[in-house]
Amino acid sequence: MNRLLIFMVFLLLFAFPQISSAAGIEAAVGLWKQDPSGDISYKGESLGVENELNYGSKTKVFGRVKIDMPLMIPNVYLMATPMKFEADGSKNVNFTFGDKTFTGNVPFSSSVQLNHYDVALFYNLPFVKTATAGKFNVEAGINARIIDFKAEIRQSATGVNESKSLTLPVPMIYLGAQLKPVKFVALEAEARGIAYSSNHYYDLIGRIKVKPVGPVFIAGGYRYEEIKIDQSNVKAKLKFKGPFVEAGAEF
Repeated sequence: MNRLLIFMVFLLLFAFPQISSAAGIEAAVGLWKQDPSGDISYKGESLGVENELNYGSKTKVFGRVKIDMPLMIPNVYLMATPMKFEADGSKNVNFTFGDKTFTGNVPFSSSVQLNHYDVALFYNLPFVKTATAGKFNVEAGINARIIDFKAEIRQSATGVNESKSLTLPVPMIYLGAQLKPVKFVALEAEARGIAYSSNHYYDLIGRIKVKPVGPVFIAGGYRYEEIKIDQSNVKAKLKFKGPFVEAGAEF
């Protein structure tokens, strides 16, 4: 959480000096209902997120700032997405997590954190917005995602506990599109992704945005993330999906 707060402060400190030279700026805060599925392991057997770790959906705050820069300067898109799940679970056989063995049929507590922070540099595709009289726009660029990962398992009855922390940088491709069929309504899509070796990471966002008054907007949509990694003895094949709402302003 400390890293999340630091990133949010960085986000604000970075954004405000750009306002004077920016061609446009958009900032929003929202709530995302994250529904997890898949499995995870650390030097041992896979643990099912739903059936063994017993994780259910969580609603978390997220924030983003998008800055359109003039001339040939790349536009900037910053986003912070907290993600953490905690629950009491069980497994009917002994299992290994890290360097520790946990006893089967004995309850344990666990937590998995996957906070991530995005910095994208992108350009609008030339002539698309002009050719469509401002109704359609396409963006393309690169996105750097930093994942702040931590997993921990504690078995109070046996006194065994183990944890693993990992900071994982992930370079991704960024694509975005906005369609404005009428003045105060916009349909938007965003895609971030990469695939290499046997790993992949996809993050897809779709939203409907309405501007009821002035620069203020409200929006709702759906977000889907899929991650498959094998890094530093951590293997994970996870999905997170669910609806979100947000409110913000465009200047």
